[in-house]
Amino acid sequence: MNSMTGYGYKETVVDGTQVSVEIRSVNSRFMDLNVNIPSYLNSLEARIRSLVTESIARGKIDLSIRVRDLNSTATVTADPKAAKMYYDAITQIADAIGLQKENIPLSLVVGQEGVLNVSHDYDAEVYWNKINGILGEVLAQFVSDRKREGENLKADLLAKLDVLDSCAAFFKEWQPKMEEKFRTQIEGRFKELLGDHADENRIMEETAAMLVKYTINEEIIRLASHLKALRKEVLENPVPGKRIDFICQEANREINTIGSKNQFTEVGAMVIKAKDALENIREQSKNVE
Repeated sequence: MNSMTGYGYKETVVDGTQVSVEIRSVNSRFMDLNVNIPSYLNSLEARIRSLVTESIARGKIDLSIRVRDLNSTATVTADPKAAKMYYDAITQIADAIGLQKENIPLSLVVGQEGVLNVSHDYDAEVYWNKINGILGEVLAQFVSDRKREGENLKADLLAKLDVLDSCAAFFKEWQPKMEEKFRTQIEGRFKELLGDHADENRIMEETAAMLVKYTINEEIIRLASHLKALRKEVLENPVPGKRIDFICQEANREINTIGSKNQFTEVGAMVIKAKDALENIREQSKNVE
């Protein structure tokens, strides 16, 4: 089980190029990967995405890769004809306003568009060889961070499941007590009205009708099945988040039904406890893959 929150970072120099890789993630229902790389390395984005998605199932992930060559790879060329044209035009303006051409700075001409041209020879494959190893290290660091936090979440989920199991055991224990209380209540009402003339068969019929309406046997069975499935997902499924959320919805229906049928304070208090534990599990399921 992995958390959806994690962080990884490394910065180093590889063959004269400073490379920094940072990856962070937060919760998301789906896989939402944002890759931020220099525009001249856009051809590498597909490979980067493939590496990330091999290790991560879901989450909102921001991956940033920055590169800076410590030794310049720039090629600078000059266009003397363009410089001469700019100089002649600037000289005409200087003459028109009475400015000596000796006062025209070289930087004014050189700064004009097209006079100096700078180009870079970016070989994406060369940069990929420099980035790939660091990216792999940061991904491993990131996955390890998510796994560490995932183990903490797993322990919390299992603790909440223990609470739910105790609630389910309480419901099962109370089911015959509830049935007996129904019978006692109905028998008391009949004897209060009819005294010793109360018909035992009528009492049994009314008790049976009450049990049909208020028995929670089916809900207890289904709830136990859902809790077993939940525990299996937590213990065995490496990416259980969505399944946990779905099973919690099913378990919540059974607990709600038990609550709606309940006629006793003790059971009502346990229903509240079970709903609280289940809601905590649902919230935590949003934090794991």
